Amino acid sequence: MEIVQYDNEKNGIFKAKNGTTEVGEMTYVWAGDNKIIIDHTGVRPDFESRGVGTQMVMKAVEFARDKNIKILPLCPFAKNVFMKNKDIHDVLD
Repeated sequence: MEIVQYDNEKNGIFKAKNGTTEVGEMTYVWAGDNKIIIDHTGVRPDFESRGVGTQMVMKAVEFARDKNIKILPLCPFAKNVFMKNKDIHDVLD
């Protein structure tokens, strides 16, 4: 599984790919210069329960730490990942 990110400084997306097949996506919007808001996470039904969504959230956490920014998870799935994992609360807004 590969997670790739596309960002245009207004919004962005993390895409999960299994080979050449896109199996999930997580979108976000920038809120100022130091915060992103995760607003949607979706995974293909045949790839659910394989940790794809969590991998995308963790890639966003890595991005936030690298850029010294915060994350506001409005998406229910992303919010749930943050609630379950206190080790990533350092990037919560």
